[in-house]
Amino acid sequence: MKDLFSGHAADYSRFRPGYPEALVSYLASLPEKREYAWDCGTGNGQLAGVLAQHFGAVYATDISAEQMRNAIQALNIRYRTCPAESTSFTDAQFDLVTVAQAVHWFDFDAFYNEVKRVLKPGGFLAVTGYALLEVDEKVDEVIRELYSGLLKGYWDPERKYIDELYRTIPFPFEEIEPPVFRNEYQWDLSALLNYLETWSAVKHYTRDMDVSPVTLIFDRLKTAWGKAEKKTVTFPVLLRVGRSIR
Repeated sequence: MKDLFSGHAADYSRFRPGYPEALVSYLASLPEKREYAWDCGTGNGQLAGVLAQHFGAVYATDISAEQMRNAIQALNIRYRTCPAESTSFTDAQFDLVTVAQAVHWFDFDAFYNEVKRVLKPGGFLAVTGYALLEVDEKVDEVIRELYSGLLKGYWDPERKYIDELYRTIPFPFEEIEPPVFRNEYQWDLSALLNYLETWSAVKHYTRDMDVSPVTLIFDRLKTAWGKAEKKTVTFPVLLRVGRSIR
């Protein structure tokens, strides 16, 4: 698994979007019992932090110790540094396994085998994330220029799975059709710029070209933003849910 985020873990923690409470409540409603959940690829614990309000204990794992040093803390969250595909968890330990904005980095076959091993019979796997943000027509046009124009060739190949809304990832579980969720924020232009700077492709471009591509589109983005202090920024939520069939 690639580790693209340890180098800017603090910014990732401050500027990345979280997950709506409606989504978390839905995930928590899936298993009959809510004793143990595993949030895999937890990053800074954005999903683990809200899952902890619903489960007795949440185990949160990531390959980035630096990310987890910036993670949300709670008495019932237990952080561990380990790969998604190989853990020390016991067989049939978890009622729910979640992955937020990370499954596209995993070795699918190895990870799914591990999930099947650690899920309780009838337990659930939820793979979630968020697609390209939406603001309004003018702002979206500039962001698409950055995303698909300036950053063409700088996205890792795995990014295609997000562009395809996770519909093309393998998913060897008894799939359940979930509700549709969207995550909305009221952001000023500064918040948007800070978020864009956390993109992995932006980091790759900045490393190679010695200038952030976000600065190159700043004037156009500022003009598109206009005089509004804040705008509604929407992240379409990606979600696939399955039940263990072993």
